[in-house]
Amino acid sequence: MTDKKAVSETLHKGVRVTFEADEVLYEEATGHHRLSLISNRLFGKLLMLDGAVQVTSADEFMYHEMMAHVPLTAHADPSRVLIIGGGDCGLAEEVLKHERVKSLTQIEIDASVVEFSREHFSEFNAPVFSDDRFRVEIADGATFAAETSERFDVILVDSTDPSGPGAVLFTPEFYTNIRRILRPGGILVTQNGVPFLQPREFQAAMASLSDIFPISGCYLVAVPTYFGGHMTLGWSSDDRASLDIDEATLDERSKDIETRYYTPAVHKAAFALPRFIEMLRAEAVRA
Repeated sequence: MTDKKAVSETLHKGVRVTFEADEVLYEEATGHHRLSLISNRLFGKLLMLDGAVQVTSADEFMYHEMMAHVPLTAHADPSRVLIIGGGDCGLAEEVLKHERVKSLTQIEIDASVVEFSREHFSEFNAPVFSDDRFRVEIADGATFAAETSERFDVILVDSTDPSGPGAVLFTPEFYTNIRRILRPGGILVTQNGVPFLQPREFQAAMASLSDIFPISGCYLVAVPTYFGGHMTLGWSSDDRASLDIDEATLDERSKDIETRYYTPAVHKAAFALPRFIEMLRAEAVRA
């Protein structure tokens, strides 16, 4: 029997995933979220928002590398990049590893999440805040997409799940505005959850993206703390060329980037979907 505190993820109905807290480092209700930070012997520091795991210091590289390096190595000239969400700034760290990126704008709704992560996850995000190419703006991502006159080559939507403040980032209106601010040949990558546990949410996103973009689909990443099997990252563009890029080109563009998950071979393989996910996607697109 242990007297250690435990925190539970309650994102999925009927499932409770519990993490033992070797130490509770921080707890607070912010203006937008309920936030907890614990130390766990397997996952290191673990951040939970509103009952859902957001990031851990042990496996953050898996998700962040695949969300960043797949579109950035595929794009011919990813000079201007936009992140919507991503308050822990782990994604920004991976984006800024690319010398071809000339500017990175990040739109995050909650300033406290950025400041909190800057303090507690500096082991992976510290380089971001000293990089002149990086600009963070505290604003609503959907409003920014609807109103900005800026245009971007790659847009990465590193959102929470489709509930609360994050729900608006899964709507057709939002995706329509994203297409407006993408340059020709641009790539949108979105966080689209775990299809096994979130099939309706996954299908709704795939249907909307296929209605709005000529080219749409998804690819996979395995992240231990995101319970439920394969996690999907949506892929949308108006140009197929970035999907058909060869492995040699990917290798050339990523050869100077230090990674622990991403490789050109993994990049290509990530678009091979298990049949049940492909069936869910196909049903959504046909509907």
